[in-house]
Amino acid sequence: MIRLDKETIQLISITNEATVKDAVIALDKGALGIALIIDAVDRSFMGVITDGDIRRGLLKGMTLEDRVIDLPRPDSKYASIDDLPESITKQLSPKVRALPLLDKDRRVVDIAFYDKRVRIPVSEPSLGDKELEYVTDCILSNWVSSAGKYVEKFELDFAEFCGSQHAIAVSNGTAGLHLALLALGIGPGDEVIVPALTFIATANVVRYAGATPVFVDSTIDTWTMDYEQLESKISPRTRAIIPVHLYGHPANMEPILDIASQHGLFVVEDAAEAHGAEYQGKPVGTFGDVGCFSFYGNKIITTGEGGMVTTNDSSIASTLKRLRDHGMDPGRRYWHTVLGYNYRLTNLQAALGVAQLERVEGILQWKNEVDRIYRDSLSELSNKLTFQREAPWAKSAHWLFTILLKPEANSLSRDELIAALESQGIETRPVFVPLHQQPIYSTGERLPIAEFVSENGLSLPSSASLNHDEISRVVGAITAILND
Repeated sequence: MIRLDKETIQLISITNEATVKDAVIALDKGALGIALIIDAVDRSFMGVITDGDIRRGLLKGMTLEDRVIDLPRPDSKYASIDDLPESITKQLSPKVRALPLLDKDRRVVDIAFYDKRVRIPVSEPSLGDKELEYVTDCILSNWVSSAGKYVEKFELDFAEFCGSQHAIAVSNGTAGLHLALLALGIGPGDEVIVPALTFIATANVVRYAGATPVFVDSTIDTWTMDYEQLESKISPRTRAIIPVHLYGHPANMEPILDIASQHGLFVVEDAAEAHGAEYQGKPVGTFGDVGCFSFYGNKIITTGEGGMVTTNDSSIASTLKRLRDHGMDPGRRYWHTVLGYNYRLTNLQAALGVAQLERVEGILQWKNEVDRIYRDSLSELSNKLTFQREAPWAKSAHWLFTILLKPEANSLSRDELIAALESQGIETRPVFVPLHQQPIYSTGERLPIAEFVSENGLSLPSSASLNHDEISRVVGAITAILND
């Protein structure tokens, strides 16, 4: 979707008293295939004229001197300038290419215009009027740093959203994981088990704490941590397990927690991609000792950068709050008894988060619908690709819809498919390179499931602002490429 400036709107506007010839001139000036009809008196919107409308009118015997308002045409669609961007986007399609945006007086103040040449991103934030309102409030009140009403409200709202007793806002998801390990006393000489198939931050935070990451393979169905391999990775130095809810799908927490309990290990949930996901009917981020979320710009809800740590342990929550604020004693300003960090979230960022949480249910519903449409639409290619399966005990948040090519059934590789889609303006991204294959963590071991998913998987456009026609465009392109 692109939008047009006010000058262009004026250029393509004609009154209801204009002739068909005037409409042709406006169409030519705008070079967009549309003109706007507005009331000659109050300048209010009356309709859209396309070059097709004019051609059909002339074929029916109308002349260039006839009134443009008399041209036979379908009812014109429009939206309010106050509508959410995703609501506007969903109304656009190859059949509805232009959507006038009206103010309260029904005057055209903007136009949303569909252009199939526009690149479809893998993920982009869904932002609306409330986000702008709350951020503006921060600016007007001068509360833009880490103090302010929105930080506390965001923490309280997120705790309620997750069903946890405490939520501590931090500067990003990686910072949250780092603080979680520190709050649990994990440090040099310790080992922490992490899945090989995840973003590198999950291992990096273990190193930040001075401990050593130990890698475990994934399951072939959900691509999350394979709990059956945990026992073989536990040593006398093991202190914690970090299951990752990959691409929004929960890890199988019950057996992981059982194993952790048997060996006296902490559990830190990496829920960076899983806001709103559930395991056995309960929100993720509430099963382990600590849960960690990310609010990076491509996540389900965003604060630009930012993160949240959840816990039901008041002592851990207190430690997290002190560590994120330079280790300052909460009872005495500028008194530091522990080494702390500047991992605070700003009031500006929290304002975005508060607004995002107010409509997170709608975002999650549409993410679920995007996943359903992709699965249904791509089912005819089941001989060539498969998907991350949703386990019966899980409710995925569907962060990114990710497909897995069957290499034996396709003549092109995953990377060739990525390049072919990119040439059509469709952005995708490969699955993470497994941690045990990363230069800084290379172990030389074989973890075949993580390696297979990494080599053959790619994530498709999955934004909350994605519309049906864009999904159809992605599906059509994949189908054509794989069947070629």
